[in-house]
Amino acid sequence: ELLTPEQVRGLITPRTADSHKGDFGRVLVIAGSRGKTGAAHLAAMGALRSGAGLVTVATPESSLPIVAAMAPEYMTEPLPESVEGGVAAAALDSVLDLIQDVVVCGPGLGRNDDVRGFVQGLVDRATVPLVLDADAIIAFADEPGALVGRDERDVIITPHPGEMARLIGASVEDVQANRIEVASDFAATHRVYVVLKGHRTLIATPEGRVFINPTGNPGMATGGSGDVLAGMIGAWLAQLLDAEAACRLAVFLHGLAGDIAESVES
Repeated sequence: ELLTPEQVRGLITPRTADSHKGDFGRVLVIAGSRGKTGAAHLAAMGALRSGAGLVTVATPESSLPIVAAMAPEYMTEPLPESVEGGVAAAALDSVLDLIQDVVVCGPGLGRNDDVRGFVQGLVDRATVPLVLDADAIIAFADEPGALVGRDERDVIITPHPGEMARLIGASVEDVQANRIEVASDFAATHRVYVVLKGHRTLIATPEGRVFINPTGNPGMATGGSGDVLAGMIGAWLAQLLDAEAACRLAVFLHGLAGDIAESVES
């Protein structure tokens, strides 16, 4: 099914005059590590620019001053960190104590045993919807069977073709040659929503629906684009409380923003 402006426009309604920040959801972004603080900032700004009422960035304690200095609009929470400057597995309990409506996890988080244990524990124990991006997806590369959604808790993953290939044990070429089949099979088998990024980004749902996004252009092929998209999906999920609608709206607007930027530049 092709996404259209008319289709996504119907997913949102104008805000009432007496709206307040509590009406539009609380998003927790778990992201960043030593040398990758920008990913946390970009994901958080993607959530804020997409209308989330409150955004908090949880990041390793040594990264927190850098992330906090990048923007005043979001809040920050320090997390216990590993010797590599990434999140420690022991940080899980403190994260679960933070009350949020949606968790976005993964941008710039790093790839080591601590991160793997933290992310797998989060998926196992979290009770709120999850958006897993980048390093949070790779945390399941060796144990894809542990990456599953539940009826009472949605999980959205946002892999690029390389990350998707790692998850299913295939080559990038195989993924690209069979994008619809790969995305829809994984979504149905694991009961997750799959946003397979790239030219004509796909959204596959656990129920077997597949949406094709027509927006976006090659100018968006740069570091940070995926971080922004993860934050956008988290924001719309917090506002709409509908995983499929959040994916459709965020993916379409993300690409449309790139198209507008391209038209301005040209």
